[in-house]
Amino acid sequence: MGALRYGILKGRVTGHLRDADDDHYQILVEANGAMFRVAVNVHSSVSPPDLKFQTLTQLPQALRDALVASPMGFTALASKPGGLAQDFVRGGLIDPGAFKVVPGNVPGVQNDLKDFLEGSVVDALDEAGSLIYALGARWGPEKKPDQYFKFVPGNGVHDIHMNQGNDPGHASDDGVFQDGCLFFQFPGDDSWTGYFMAFQSQSFDTDPVTGHAPGAGGAPGPSPRKPKPRPSKKPKKQSPPRKRKRESKPGRRKHR
Repeated sequence: MGALRYGILKGRVTGHLRDADDDHYQILVEANGAMFRVAVNVHSSVSPPDLKFQTLTQLPQALRDALVASPMGFTALASKPGGLAQDFVRGGLIDPGAFKVVPGNVPGVQNDLKDFLEGSVVDALDEAGSLIYALGARWGPEKKPDQYFKFVPGNGVHDIHMNQGNDPGHASDDGVFQDGCLFFQFPGDDSWTGYFMAFQSQSFDTDPVTGHAPGAGGAPGPSPRKPKPRPSKKPKKQSPPRKRKRESKPGRRKHR
């Protein structure tokens, strides 16, 4: 089984960085006075680099109720069925065959992962009471400021993607019921949006105990795609919230 510090972060979006680095979309979240950075992969260092992606705007009532009932802040989750822990292969929430390959960042509007994420992030900043739920692996607290947002101590959630069926070099991260994803809750019209990502190098044919893909259970190595970003000589400025017309909500459309 994987050794991720798996759990769920519930909080309010207070900032974002679209272009802090090429491989991730960075989201600043506040929960009970503590700050977290949610690092969402949009690109893989393992070829092919573009991710598989799908989104949902209709979530089961039981899932919505469980998310709403979860406490603010980060909560560790047991990697087993029957709770909030997600499993793309055997959890039943999403259809593995519905994933489509989407580039991380290309010219144009509403045609890449950063565009889709930014739509919901900006909506959450604009609409009071909106919440984000990030399922993934915890890092920190660190004995240094956050690399990009500079809050102290550095602290956050990453591995916001499928965490099983990896290639042999990343098989140490495999496990069942520990997949990462994002949910946004918008109270104004009681709408939800869920985002689900997987690497093209991952397989949906996984062992029900270990989460390994066939033949990928040995010789795990270091993970070059881990979303703890590389040191930056000059961090880029935080992107200001952008106002959008309510009739065109890119973060709430179905992107299938």
